[in-house]
Amino acid sequence: MASINKVYALSLLQKHASILKYVMMVTTIAIITFVLPKQPKFKYEFEKGNIWLHDDLVSPYNYPLIKSPEEVKADKESIKKSILPIYRFNNKIKDTQLSQYQADFEAKWRQANLQNIPLKENTFKAGFIFLNKAYNKGIIGLNKKYQRSNQNYLISILDNNLETEISTATLLTAPAAFAQANQLLANDKTIESALLLHIIDDHITPNVFYDEIFTEIRENRALENVSSTRGMIQKGELIIAAGSSIDADVYKKLESLRIAYEQQAHVNGEQRLVTVGQAILVALIVTLLMVFLFLFRKDIFEDNRQISLILLVITGMLVFLSWAIKIQIPNLYFIPYCIVPIIIRILFDTRLAMNIHLLVVLVASFFLPNSFEFAFLQITAGMVAIYSIKNLVRREQFLVSALLILLNYLVVFVGISLIREGALDAINWISFLPFVFSVMLTLLAYPLIYLFEKLFGITSDITLMELTNTNNPLLRDLAFKAPGTFQHSLQVANLAEAAIYKIGGNTLLVRAGALYHDIGKTENPQFFIENQNTGFNPHDKLSYEESAQLIIHHVSKGIDMARKHNIPEVIIDFIKTHHGNTRVDYFYQSYLKNFPEKIVDENTFRYPGPIPFSKETAVLMMADSVEAASRSLKEPDATNINQLVDRIIDYKLAQNQLDDSNITLHDLETIKLIFKNMLMSIYHVRIDYGKSI
Repeated sequence: MASINKVYALSLLQKHASILKYVMMVTTIAIITFVLPKQPKFKYEFEKGNIWLHDDLVSPYNYPLIKSPEEVKADKESIKKSILPIYRFNNKIKDTQLSQYQADFEAKWRQANLQNIPLKENTFKAGFIFLNKAYNKGIIGLNKKYQRSNQNYLISILDNNLETEISTATLLTAPAAFAQANQLLANDKTIESALLLHIIDDHITPNVFYDEIFTEIRENRALENVSSTRGMIQKGELIIAAGSSIDADVYKKLESLRIAYEQQAHVNGEQRLVTVGQAILVALIVTLLMVFLFLFRKDIFEDNRQISLILLVITGMLVFLSWAIKIQIPNLYFIPYCIVPIIIRILFDTRLAMNIHLLVVLVASFFLPNSFEFAFLQITAGMVAIYSIKNLVRREQFLVSALLILLNYLVVFVGISLIREGALDAINWISFLPFVFSVMLTLLAYPLIYLFEKLFGITSDITLMELTNTNNPLLRDLAFKAPGTFQHSLQVANLAEAAIYKIGGNTLLVRAGALYHDIGKTENPQFFIENQNTGFNPHDKLSYEESAQLIIHHVSKGIDMARKHNIPEVIIDFIKTHHGNTRVDYFYQSYLKNFPEKIVDENTFRYPGPIPFSKETAVLMMADSVEAASRSLKEPDATNINQLVDRIIDYKLAQNQLDDSNITLHDLETIKLIFKNMLMSIYHVRIDYGKSI
């Protein structure tokens, strides 16, 4: 009965999982269909420089010839040049300056103690007349936007709401006005010209000023009236004949027809039918994806969590594309389409990444102009992205991949441009900038992968995979300088990985920690027994304290080396804790035996710690001690191995080394059994002083 209930429960669970799978598919189709642009698709594809492969195309109705962006820009520049800068007379300045001139003249005349009255009257009158004429003519305050050196230009003058078009040649500048005063008055013997010119200089100031706000208003109004069209194409007019080349003029006519068609279809067409058509296509794409998973990746097909991640990536890209179309970004090639194949490749595999990228590009190409060009660019770029990270072992491959994607874009861009323009010097290199920006955004794939790992609990362990590669410089150095330690680390990794796999934990993490836990021995490898192959033991020439400190030092040295090589702290934790705060018992016991009368400082023989604080670090500590001690067995049979494993693990437990590791007694029994079974194949014999080394 219990067996029947179990089968029923399993069947019910599978049924619900299957229903959830279909719910996710339908939801994905609905979201993508909802956000996609609802504009009808022009039925012809065309490229400048290509041959028109369709029948003769005749205009189905009258439609305007749309100006190119360059033409609109040129028209606007022409309008800007035709708008005259507007200046205004400020008559208050004239009245103020003439009044101040009279007061200033009286004060300075008295100060000069000149009593010749006729000369005074002549001098005052000459200055007053000059200033009055100068202000009536106009003293202009030049504006940097319109000022040309040594050139006159037309302006509009507003004076009492009356607008007059004049040349700046008819006006004075402040320096020109003073120069004119100097020329007229300097040689007049009937006046005190020196005093008068000094006073006049103080009262020459511009009274004609640039009106920036009014000028901009007039300029903006003129720009708003710039037409986006130039001429009309009449109904029945031949646009292009079959087999003809699409030159610049024909391309403009075709592009104008496309815009007119989509606008007219958008107004007159049935939007519900457009939505139905989109839903059909998106449903086909999603169905093909699920069929692919069912046939070739059944493990993913049966895991709704992984399917939800895949559907989220696809939906996210198409939603982002639809949003970009809606806000009309300057160029849709700014979007990093290659993020999708990179994410799928790293989290899953190459075939799935290629399949999904093709499906996304096919959907996107329906809503972008020049669909073939877009599809060709993005499919080749996606292929390069996937191929370049076929075996991801280093972070640097992301940068290499980005550069290769950029190179692919460059090659395709040049090829398409040559087809269009037929000349290398006609390539518009500015148009390539969106691809550069897109490739830069592609690097966001790496943090997105981390985000998806956290959100969906999918562990790619990119960093740990990189660290477990034995081509890593630290591991290569360890294998070369301390081959015995390197082999010991490999054996410890095997033991620890098997144990943590059984009791539950991160196997890749514990393997990486095992490979790096003894890298500090690279500094003095000959002081560790596994690296001694000549029969000479350098400890024979050292005191027990010195030997203990050399052994203990490999922990701190390993930490320093790891940090110098930017090894993550989660791996350094294994280096810190793999001996906990235990003693180097061989040298400690030897010291007590040979110097019983001396007081021993136990800390001299004790590792600094800390003790392990996770299952992974605790398992590594036990695997390290067991593997090292097993090499001292003279007869490594089942009995001796069983006793050895029990003694060492019980010793760690008694020394409180496992208190912070969250390992249960049941876990310990499981670990013992795994260690015993695996050590049956190890027959290395070593001197029994390295139990804690």
